[in-house]
Amino acid sequence: MASREEFTERVERWSTKIGVDYKEIHFRHMKRKWASCSTRGRLTFDPDILTRDMDFQDKSIVHELLHLRYPNHGKMFKQMLITYLKDSI
Repeated sequence: MASREEFTERVERWSTKIGVDYKEIHFRHMKRKWASCSTRGRLTFDPDILTRDMDFQDKSIVHELLHLRYPNHGKMFKQMLITYLKDSI
């Protein structure tokens, strides 16, 4: 299980690798998803994600960070997701 601090450090590393900036990270319980991203750069994660394995966490982090550049799940978004996660898929 990752701590919030460790998780936040991983978000920061991925943010640097992808080349996007986020404004803030929040944790709150969600019923239907693990994470969300606002157009203003606020990343919100369900705190239960901290109990999931690192690959799952990385996929969720990369998914939300990519939405800062690609707001939908179009072709470019999917290609970039595959590109960044190729080692963990």
